[in-house]
Amino acid sequence: MGRPPSAPASAADEPLIDAYLAMMRAERGASANTVAAYAADLREMSRFLAERGETFAACARADLEAFFSDRAEAGLLANSAARKLSCLKRFMLFLVAEKMRDDDPARLIDGVKARRVLPMTLTIAEVDLLLDAAHQAAAFGDPQTSSGRRALRLACLLELLYATGLRVSELVGLPRAAFLGDRKMLTVKGKGGRERIIPLNAKARTVLDCWLDALEAAARADGKAGGAGASASKWLFPSWGEDGHLTRQKFAQDLKALGARLGIDAERLSPHVLRHAFATHLLDRGVDLRVLQTLLGHADISTTQIYTHVMEDRLRQTVFDFHPLSEGAAEKET
Repeated sequence: MGRPPSAPASAADEPLIDAYLAMMRAERGASANTVAAYAADLREMSRFLAERGETFAACARADLEAFFSDRAEAGLLANSAARKLSCLKRFMLFLVAEKMRDDDPARLIDGVKARRVLPMTLTIAEVDLLLDAAHQAAAFGDPQTSSGRRALRLACLLELLYATGLRVSELVGLPRAAFLGDRKMLTVKGKGGRERIIPLNAKARTVLDCWLDALEAAARADGKAGGAGASASKWLFPSWGEDGHLTRQKFAQDLKALGARLGIDAERLSPHVLRHAFATHLLDRGVDLRVLQTLLGHADISTTQIYTHVMEDRLRQTVFDFHPLSEGAAEKET
């Protein structure tokens, strides 16, 4: 499910916004969530400008700065303001490029510095606990029953997520054809239609084989019963839902339920947290930041650099343990 549709912009601005969103979809391969977020931000700004008797085609820099001042007074967080300003700057560049404006009033607006929040993650021991519990539930379940298949599905989802670091939308939307032939490598299409190749470890391949076998058995059973069940779908994790595949929300619910049984706080547990754990644990073992960028599918290395807190912690600990003037080194000598 995407974001709810935002309230419309002013009549004068709506065609400009629609043209920009159409370009984002067609030329940049923007996801539905990204398009919805841009639409909401731009329409919010448009409504503010309309209250001042202005439009995107004619507004001045002062009008745009007034919007951010107004939102700051209303308590808008720095991260949200930075996102809105980035959206506005790209939109204005588009208007100039398409000859819808002669100038760019957003060009000289000072950037709003977003606060970099360290990603929430899990320890290796906690990930092992989750995986072991998921596998135990799958082992005790019968894959020919719906409850058994759900348990096996969760074990497969967790193994694939921690083995690959996929975005949750990429994971639940995997087509079954992605695993035809050699299953040692996974080719996934990410944001902006960019493809990347990720290796699969033996444990992930094993549980994947079990899941595919269960899907094929369910499809045969559906065929004998004269139906065409979800198990015959083209998706790796099929569902009766609108998209035809498992939703991110359902996966998150199943994961939190598993964590609750193990005593892991639901606030610390989500599919995205497991993606962070994948990145953090690899970096902690010395994986090059550029390699990690490729695995995660980040277009910009600056996005990946948020994980360097792991390296910083390790460097601090190394200095504490080994520098001749540190307390840690002194304790080792005594």
